[in-house]
Amino acid sequence: FLIELTDEQKEFQATARKFAVEEIIPVAAQYDKSGEYPLPLIKRAWELGLINSHIPESCGKEYCCILVTVYIYSILLLYFYALPKSNISNLGGLGLGSFEACLITEELAYGCTGVQTAIEANSLGQMPVIIAGNEQQQKKYLGRMTEEPMMCAYCVTEPGAGSDVAGIKTKAEKKGDEYVINGQKMWITNGGKANWYFLLARTNPDPKAPASKAFTGFIVEANSPGIQIGRK
Repeated sequence: FLIELTDEQKEFQATARKFAVEEIIPVAAQYDKSGEYPLPLIKRAWELGLINSHIPESCGKEYCCILVTVYIYSILLLYFYALPKSNISNLGGLGLGSFEACLITEELAYGCTGVQTAIEANSLGQMPVIIAGNEQQQKKYLGRMTEEPMMCAYCVTEPGAGSDVAGIKTKAEKKGDEYVINGQKMWITNGGKANWYFLLARTNPDPKAPASKAFTGFIVEANSPGIQIGRK
């Protein structure tokens, strides 16, 4: 069957396409050769509203140009878009669906899938905070991302546990009022550039504990003592 795009959807698509054609494609090969992080493109995407714009409006300033760019990257994001409209409204978001997100993502990926992944990966790190974070956490960690271009990262994959989330070895132990986290994460998109991380760690030492009760999600500042960034 045929789908006729709405005027709003066409505008989302056109803005992303223009950015991809005029600003990503001319420099894509250069970034492939150098391996340099595409920070200028990240900043430009932020200015255009092509990054972070799904953040609840209550968390920070409102973009003049608003576009939703969510990378359908994991079941977590699929869960977000499956939320009833009323729940999305409670978060202060626009409530746009995965179809609009796919329109924009497709255009960015046409320019360069590597650059597109760097731009879109913020969505993955932010989504647990949008879905389950309290108001204070949302304003603190999501709000700062509306004030200036910055990245976050989703830290789950480990040397021995990627898709097998139940195999995660990173542990978090409560010491007084704080948690001490020990472990190693690998292949973390934007890991070396992030301002903060969403990190999944085992908090139940019982190896027989079901996955639903074995792990806890943490928000970790990138400048926290003890964090070491490995080689690229």
